[in-house]
Amino acid sequence: MKLVNIHIVVPVGWLALIGFSPIALQAQTMTLQQCTETALSNNKNLQVGRSNLQSNKLRVQEAESNLLPKVTASADYKYYINQPYQLLPLSTFNPSAPEGQFNEAQFGVPHNLGVNVQLAMPIYNPQIKAGIKGAEIAGEMGNLQVEKSEEQVIFEVTSLYYNAQILQHQILFVDTNLVNANRLLATIQLLKTQGLAKGTDIGKIELQQAQLQSQRSQLGGKLAQVFNGLNFFMGRDLNAPLSIPKEIEKGGGVDYPVLPSVDARMVQVQNRLLLNELDLLKKSKLPTVSIVANYGLTGFGYFKQPDPFFKVFPIGFIGAQATYPIWNRTTRFKIAQKEVEIGSNRLQSELVQAQNNLRIANAILQKNTAQGNIPATQQQITLANSVYRQTLVQQQQGTATIADILLADNALREAQTNYLNVLVEYLKADLELKTASGSIKN
Repeated sequence: MKLVNIHIVVPVGWLALIGFSPIALQAQTMTLQQCTETALSNNKNLQVGRSNLQSNKLRVQEAESNLLPKVTASADYKYYINQPYQLLPLSTFNPSAPEGQFNEAQFGVPHNLGVNVQLAMPIYNPQIKAGIKGAEIAGEMGNLQVEKSEEQVIFEVTSLYYNAQILQHQILFVDTNLVNANRLLATIQLLKTQGLAKGTDIGKIELQQAQLQSQRSQLGGKLAQVFNGLNFFMGRDLNAPLSIPKEIEKGGGVDYPVLPSVDARMVQVQNRLLLNELDLLKKSKLPTVSIVANYGLTGFGYFKQPDPFFKVFPIGFIGAQATYPIWNRTTRFKIAQKEVEIGSNRLQSELVQAQNNLRIANAILQKNTAQGNIPATQQQITLANSVYRQTLVQQQQGTATIADILLADNALREAQTNYLNVLVEYLKADLELKTASGSIKN
């Protein structure tokens, strides 16, 4: 997840949301569920993946079409410049001719035409059925890849959404601190006119004020980048106005059902695909039987005088054809390689499951720890704010210095930062738990 610990200024890895502007006031407020549903419907990457699923269906139909008969037509014409020779025994024409003597002779006519239509239909071919099954399994893999892309989109949208909420909390804290700094600056300036404060005191407050203003500007810019990212994943125009609630839903002690992750299911489908490929290799050693039929016309022509002619004779047959591989050592090595791949795949499946269990266990620990620290950090903000107010009163009474006020202000900022850091840890662990448990789409 992209959420990271906060140290006053958001790290560069954080993308950010829109600042407060007239356009933002008119922006549509969207919940996390609305953002994810919009992304699942309009994200361009998902639309491309879903359109590719149609090709998976076509591959299955292509494999099934191998069970249907195939009809081919062919035609050829030959003009013999030199007629083919054949050796005939002399005894063919002269019975008294000695054995073992031959005489060459040319047969045929110059013009030869052949037209044929052939039908072939498989009767028994185990490789075809294995190929159909392989295409169906590949289609399942395509569906899982789309599902994985959907989970990735939900992960990115949720991460950006949480980042936006954290940034908005930071902006609220910075705005509050700016108000405090402006009030303090006005008080110190008044005291200086009365000779009760020094110019360096004013300089310290002005420096603090400038730092807060710079931080406020940076947060507004980062906020705009996060909104751009959300609009991109939702398939919206980057300049489309958008806002989200500032309140962060912490979900309480929700337990997510642990479902098989997409990665685990993809490894299982990959195992089935490898087993089917192994089955296909083994079945390539079996015989295949097909019915064949042919019908055609053969034409012979002679166009020279004194007796030109062109005659056509029909030819047709129906029969069966069987093939059986006698020796193919290459297939044996391919089968051995595939068996090694299947073994490796099973180990990978066990590894994926173990890693997923580790992710779930660590995410639960991190989430519970962060959830338990949230009330404590909220209480720290309340106490730090109370100390800051009391220090202001003491300064007006002359019992506290500007340095004491600055220390109290720094303590308040640190409490605010700790609170946001705990929120980040909670949201990061919650999203990790959803992803690892296979519940992110729910």
